[in-house]
Order: sequence, then structure tokens, then C-alpha cells
Amino acid sequence: MRRRLIQSTLSVVLVVIAVFGVSLVIVETRTISHSAQERVESEAVRLASIVDSRLFGEQQVDAEMLRDQVTQDRYYAVIRLPGEAPIEVGTKPDGDVITATESGEEGETVTVQEPRSSVTREVGRTLLIIALVALLAVVAAVLLAVRQANRLASPLTDLAETAERLGSGDPRPRHKRYGVPELDRVADVLDGSAERIARMLTAERRLAADASHQLRTPLTALSMRLEEITLTGDLDTVKEEATIALTQVERLTDVVERLLTNSRDPRTGSAVTFDLDEVIQQQLAEWRPAYRSAGRAIVSSGKRHLQAVGTPGAVAQVLAALIENSLMHGGGTVALRTRVTGNQAVIEVTDEGPGVPADLGARIFERAISGRNSTGIGLAVARDLAEADGGRLEMLQTKPPVFGLFLSRTPVRKSLGGEDEPMIR
Repeated sequence: MRRRLIQSTLSVVLVVIAVFGVSLVIVETRTISHSAQERVESEAVRLASIVDSRLFGEQQVDAEMLRDQVTQDRYYAVIRLPGEAPIEVGTKPDGDVITATESGEEGETVTVQEPRSSVTREVGRTLLIIALVALLAVVAAVLLAVRQANRLASPLTDLAETAERLGSGDPRPRHKRYGVPELDRVADVLDGSAERIARMLTAERRLAADASHQLRTPLTALSMRLEEITLTGDLDTVKEEATIALTQVERLTDVVERLLTNSRDPRTGSAVTFDLDEVIQQQLAEWRPAYRSAGRAIVSSGKRHLQAVGTPGAVAQVLAALIENSLMHGGGTVALRTRVTGNQAVIEVTDEGPGVPADLGARIFERAISGRNSTGIGLAVARDLAEADGGRLEMLQTKPPVFGLFLSRTPVRKSLGGEDEPMIR
């Protein structure tokens, strides 16, 4: 491209020089020839007037007197007086000449000649000047074409490299502009595409990390159920464990669908009114074996029959993340307590462990932030799931640790006695 730009610019300049240069040469040649003819004629008129004035004053007209009046190295003059021999002044030129003849009032004639070679030399000097100007124009045009070609070709090369980097999986925008509106527009589009690709890659990596984290515990629990099925010979136990396993499979399916939905649009939810008791009991049943194996207990208390607005599967995943966090990093008994504040239902999850370090308290929900050797993903995913349902997840206390899940609710369902029943299991 750079070579084509230089060639096209140079071609345009050469065409312009050819058109205007030839015209200028023709005009200058004619002007110089016409000027030379006018000079010779003017010289003849001048010499004729000198001879007239001397003849009128009855003075002698001879070659000696006229020699001082004629530029001998340029003109050759012949003066013819009536009844006298011609008077020659200067050197008679050879070859082609420019001639002018003028008659005086006393009957004399004056003929002046100039070699045409002088005109040729003047035309040659003019042509040389025109050629030098044309050469300078060509050099300037080449320099300008090279500069313009670099200005256009270098940005295009950069843009091609940017596009190649995008294709090779490097979505970093360059934010480089070139001062050419069209090229800057292309750079804007490429930078925008790079940012979109970076966001998509980040979302895909985040989805993979979230799915891996969120599916790990349910798959472990499902494996434990299947192991119990293989180890028992009691048909009723097999049926019970298989039913629980199927329920867990359904929850796994719900987890995957929820993660996919949340990765496409975190604000897209399928909130319904559901009973918190069912979700909490399901989590207790699922996590008790793990806590029993760790020599710890998990209990629940608080108001019963609370109804909340949200996605049961998402709420279950939030609670699972909090319970798993307590199992891995906490200590003692883990308690789930439900209460009401304003128009919200709150599920608090606490344990008897050492709590959260003060320097991590404000950052506990950030990704890759963990007080121990964990991924730092679980609480971040739990917060995203809660917010996707219109709720929120907060740390209410660091020592002992208390997490609160806030959900919108419908009016509390009363027991038959008209009082809220405490829920302790």
C-alpha cells in the first residue's frame, strides 16, 4: 500500500508538471523570441535616430563614431547613406540571425542583426530553471507522498496487528489513535470489540469457576448417598437414599440452569413465593451427614412458616455456600435462625468459630478473597445469587461470624394458636 500511495502521488505530480511544464516552455520560448525581436528593432530605431540627428546637423557619420553606439559583442549593424558606401559596425554573425531594418528621415537605412544563438542560450537557461523547479517539485512530492503513505500505512499495520491479537485471544484494547477520523473510527470499533470479547471471556471463566465451585459439594453429597446405597442391603433404605439422590440431581440441574441464567443476565430471575421452612429443612438434611462426620452439629431456630419472594434453588445455593463456609472455616455448632425485620425475612447463619479477620471483613464477598487456602469464590457467588433475586447477603458480625440473607416476604403465616411458632430442630 505504501508503494502504491507513493506511485499514485508521484504520477499525479508528473502529469501536472508535464502539462504545465510544456505549456510554460512554449510560452517562455515565444516570449523570449518576441523580446529578442523587439530588442533588435529598438536598437535599429535608436541607431537611425542617432544618424538622423548627425546628418541634420551636418556632422560626419562614420564607423568610428557609430562603434561607440553599438554593443559590438551582441549586435551587428549596417548603415547605408545615400551616395556613400555602407558602414558596418560589429562582427557579422554566422548562421541564423534576427534582423530589423529602420529607414531615417534623411534617406538612410539602418539594419541591425543579432545571432539567434543568444536567444537559444536564454531559452536554455529558462528551460534549466524550469527543470530545476520541476525536479524540486518531484522531490517534494516524493517526500510528501512518503510521509502521507507512512501516516496511512503505519496505522493500518497497527490496526491489522490489533485485529490479529484479537483473533489469537488477546483482547486487550490499545486505545491508540492516529489523527485520521476514518482510522480512528476503525480503532474505536476494534477497541470496543476487544472490551466486549474480554467481558465475554471473563464471564466464561467466571461461569466455569462458579459451576466448579457450586457443583463440588452437591456432587460430593450425591456420591455419599450412592455409596450408602451400594453398602446397604435394606430395600427401604435403598429407596429412601435413591429418593434423596434424585432430589439432589434435580437440585444440581437447577444449580446449572441458575448459573447459566445468572451468567447471561444477573438481573434475570424467576422469583416466586415459597416457604423458607422447606428450603432450610432440605439444607439441614443434606448437610447433617457432613457435619456428623466432622463431629459437629447443625441446627435451626426462629420463626416458622415464613414465606419469602425469590428463587428456591438460588436461596438454597446461598445457604449451602454459607453452611459450607462454616464447615470449612468455622467451628462448633452451626445455627440457622430466621427472623423478620420490616418487610423482609432474614436467615442468619452463624457458628462458634474464631470469626473473620478484621482486615477481611469489608472484602469477604470479593472474588479470590479468602482467609485460608480456599478459592474465595463461594461467598461472591452467593452474594450474586441473592442480588439476582432482589435480596442481599451481608456480614452482620465478624466475631463470632454472622451472615444475614435478606429476602422480601409475604405476611407471616400464623400457627393455629395465632402465635409464631419457634422453629428449632
